Amino acid sequence: MSNPIPNDHPEVKTPKIGVLLLNLGTPDATDYFSVRRYLSEFLSDKRVIDYPAWFWQPILQGIVLTSRPFRSGAAYKSIWDERTNESPLLVYTRSMTEKIAAQMKDYHEVVVEYGMRYGNPSTASAIQKLLDQGCRKVLLFALYPQYSATTVATAYDKAFDYLKTLPWQPSVRTMGPWHDDPAYIDLLAKSIKTKLGALKNQPEVILTSFHGLPKRYLMQGDPYHCMCAKTSRLVREKLGWPEDKWINTFQSRFGPEEWLQPYTDETIEKLAHDGIKRIVIVSPAFVCECIETLEEIAMEGKKEFLEAGGEEYTYIPCLNDADNHIDYLTGLIKKELSGWI
Repeated sequence: MSNPIPNDHPEVKTPKIGVLLLNLGTPDATDYFSVRRYLSEFLSDKRVIDYPAWFWQPILQGIVLTSRPFRSGAAYKSIWDERTNESPLLVYTRSMTEKIAAQMKDYHEVVVEYGMRYGNPSTASAIQKLLDQGCRKVLLFALYPQYSATTVATAYDKAFDYLKTLPWQPSVRTMGPWHDDPAYIDLLAKSIKTKLGALKNQPEVILTSFHGLPKRYLMQGDPYHCMCAKTSRLVREKLGWPEDKWINTFQSRFGPEEWLQPYTDETIEKLAHDGIKRIVIVSPAFVCECIETLEEIAMEGKKEFLEAGGEEYTYIPCLNDADNHIDYLTGLIKKELSGWI
């Protein structure tokens, strides 16, 4: 009676609660094959590119992945963290996870880990890591302020794919978008205001640049465009910035079909051609720095603007692992864990 569990019974761990931060992902290295593996997984995701496999896979495997890994590898190399030999996205995601875990230390039953939709550490391995620590309840937290099927939905899809294989599934909750949360808007506005206050000359125009997606996805019901527009408008209103000096744009288009407009790169060049000399750009769809912010916006965007006749180009970094951002994300987690902790 004092030991009801048989001696050969599997170990029964103390039940815990897991928080899994999910980000997009990154190649393991900048060489051709590492980048090709990553791009193959990413561009094979039906949530990202929804063409039929019989049509898309021959193009992807035979054409796109022959040359694109060289270009993407060079882009990754230009922003690679040489200190850790990792991408900035991985470095920041890990740092954010560690800092959130530190803020949750008083909740001894809570375990915080991170995983990637594409690449390593995989979503499946991260879930298993939580289960191995005794987690019977798990909060899946996709790190995207604005919802899209191409980001949030596919991150949760991947998690549920692994959960479907388990003989004993944990209870699961999913984090929703926070694109219009006043506290988040305030964080973005303060970040921009601080940067503007450090500039010698104020910009003539401010751009918000969000990752794009095919316009067709919007017409099919994806709410991402509307959420991006609302985030941008609320930040502008918070700052009291003139509407005609604030432009909401979309970056990173791929392929021949029409994507959400206006396009960031074309807008940057047009502003310079129209005589605008000073612009500021911020990317509110990204919680931390990645290739799209550092290489595409901070580096290539600046090059395009200056070559087209612009003079002062300022990129405002993501919120990253700043203390106020960590405080905010931890607050979201605590709210979502209500009833569990």
